Amino acid sequence: MFKKLLVANRGTIAIRIIRACRELGIPTVAVFSTADKDALHVRMADESVCIGPPAAEDSYLNIPSILSAALTYGADAVHPGYGFLSENGDFAEACQRSGLQFVGPRARHIRLMGDKPRARRIMKRAGVPVLPGSEGKGVSEVRDALADGKRLGFPVLIKAAAGGGGKGMRIARDAGELERLFPIARGESEAAFSSRTMYLEKYLERARHVEFQILADNHRSVIHLGERDCSIQRRHQKVIEESPCPVLTARLREKMGKAAVRAAEVVGYSNVGTVEFLLAPDGQFYFIEMNTRIQVEHGVTEMVTSTDLVKESIRMAMGEELGIRQRAVTFKGAAIEFRIYAEDPERHLPSPGVVSNHHPPGGLGVRVETALYDGYRVPVHYDPLIAKLIVHSDTRDLAMARARAALREYLIDGIKTNIPLHLKILHDPDFIRGDFATDFLRRYEPSSARPSDADALAAEKAS
Repeated sequence: MFKKLLVANRGTIAIRIIRACRELGIPTVAVFSTADKDALHVRMADESVCIGPPAAEDSYLNIPSILSAALTYGADAVHPGYGFLSENGDFAEACQRSGLQFVGPRARHIRLMGDKPRARRIMKRAGVPVLPGSEGKGVSEVRDALADGKRLGFPVLIKAAAGGGGKGMRIARDAGELERLFPIARGESEAAFSSRTMYLEKYLERARHVEFQILADNHRSVIHLGERDCSIQRRHQKVIEESPCPVLTARLREKMGKAAVRAAEVVGYSNVGTVEFLLAPDGQFYFIEMNTRIQVEHGVTEMVTSTDLVKESIRMAMGEELGIRQRAVTFKGAAIEFRIYAEDPERHLPSPGVVSNHHPPGGLGVRVETALYDGYRVPVHYDPLIAKLIVHSDTRDLAMARARAALREYLIDGIKTNIPLHLKILHDPDFIRGDFATDFLRRYEPSSARPSDADALAAEKAS
């Protein structure tokens, strides 16, 4: 058992980790920037320490400050949550060198899966289906990208080799678009990941984004906990996730699940992780990447499997064996998660401010994860995700009905949110039928609200 755990994050995931530690009987230390001195995770932790000014690079991304806080306050473990340093191999290695247990995979696995071209090569050798794409270590120059585009055939997807989260991604439908968009995507990659290396993949029209949750202990046991359909995205950022995927058959689920487990086994992975696939309309699926951390949408899987993924991540970091085998994994009902952002729903711009009249919904099968309270000031410095509403019921139709009621009940004054967008989606006939792909949300994005590539690049550099 850990004697004390430092939570190297903020917001909803920090609170989620603190709650899990409470159930396990592990004291917690919260870190915070000066902008978060009144944040809920600071109040909930057993102890807290300020690690720097508001800018993330001076606080939540400041490895020396976080390690110093952990050692000063007597922690022997660090949980990174998601975002910030969660997929930073240098941070995981620095924790180990400092005598701290990093709650997550080993540093080499973070680096291996973070190198997208290398991960693709490994999956291909292991027999996991991979989309045609750039060979070798990726490309950094337009001329090489054009050669790849010609070889693969358009359309192609430009992706950052070192990152994820939608940054550095563009769809090029011909050589002219590729020549224009490649430098923009590369610039985003440099700003977000300090890397100019990109790679191209064949772009699949009308594909779904389906990911499988992995649990892997340090004793070579690996299982999956089913899938999440994450196809409702805006600019490659997930907005709604659900389980089960509306179009997956039992046979296809088994086939994709085995491929996900194989992907983890072939690299000797341990702890929680997610293997992401693109699912084509013809039922063929292809490996995209592996996320070496807990996901924002982990609660969806928790609801349909009754498994606490955060507690499992901590237990596995302590060396415990998985207490469940694949044949014993069962799924019950349907769950849908709605990401609530502090943003103008029409212009998709951040909406910071002071929250008032915060009233989250409740009732059977309704779960809200949030760090909001009346009087809380939503800062401008971080991701605008302020809450996650997760609903669960016996069927997808009943879950959607429950979600409509819950979203109408959810009150947040003082700032704007994307709750109106979620209600529009829940009344969309295609969404109701489960007939959608990753381009679904374009229908709700007026052309006047779509930023130019130059604007998008400027926004990325400023964030």
